[in-house]
Amino acid sequence: MRIIKSAAAMQRQALRWQRQGMRVGLVPTMGYLHAGHLSLVERARRAVGGAGKIVVSIYVNPTQFGPHEDFSRYPRDLARDMRLCRQAGVDLVFAPEDGEMYPGGNHGRFSTHVVEEDLSRSMEGSARPGHFRGVTTVVAKLFNLVLPAIAVFGAKDYQQAAVLKRMVRDLNFPLKLLVAPTVREPDGLALSSRNKYLAGGLRAQALVLWRGINEARAALRRSSRPTSAAQLKSRLKRLIEREPAARLGYVEFFDPETLAPTSQVRHGHHMALAVIVGKTRLIDNAAL
Repeated sequence: MRIIKSAAAMQRQALRWQRQGMRVGLVPTMGYLHAGHLSLVERARRAVGGAGKIVVSIYVNPTQFGPHEDFSRYPRDLARDMRLCRQAGVDLVFAPEDGEMYPGGNHGRFSTHVVEEDLSRSMEGSARPGHFRGVTTVVAKLFNLVLPAIAVFGAKDYQQAAVLKRMVRDLNFPLKLLVAPTVREPDGLALSSRNKYLAGGLRAQALVLWRGINEARAALRRSSRPTSAAQLKSRLKRLIEREPAARLGYVEFFDPETLAPTSQVRHGHHMALAVIVGKTRLIDNAAL
């Protein structure tokens, strides 16, 4: 397994593979890998076949973090990530520095961005202004550098996957974007690199996201009619904030295709929520 840190070298390798007729599967990550990431690697391997190449990118992208978010303390351990990638059969790890992804060495002087203007407005887009601009820009750059036939993202970041699918469609990227299921701990907590922050009793309190999802599902099962989104949001806020260290960021119910919010929640709708547990912001989502 190789590691490449230069954007130019990554693109040269991608072009060589392209000339050889190799199908490449890309798994973009911010590192500190866990079993959820490795499930994306396995999904990419199935998609490109045994003769294809798997690239995992490891890059903590500064432009998708707000000024008061956790960019500086986001968990990083490249040596550990390399071991996991090797064990998972990854062919190449692309781990650039900021100066490679944002020429000039200062992303503040980088002036070209990719912006999706519909699906990115609500939820994470509203709570974290500029976040999706950073995501779409860096992923577009990764697509241009790695030239994948397949790119795999996780369903835990449901809105992100929807935004990136729209970007791929609208900008005619010649690839297929796959979304793999969320991987959870046995007790329901969605795997996340940020779970590392959940020290002591915070780990148990973080389960309130999964309990909130199950409470919404139960409310729909109990009623033969659509359920008021406003009432359900109030119920979930009370449930979540019973935990002493938990604070609701948002909960939203929406159409799974358009992400348009709904005032009456029905079977087939989707929900997403963000909860701050201690100082750690966690997100989750589920079909209803």
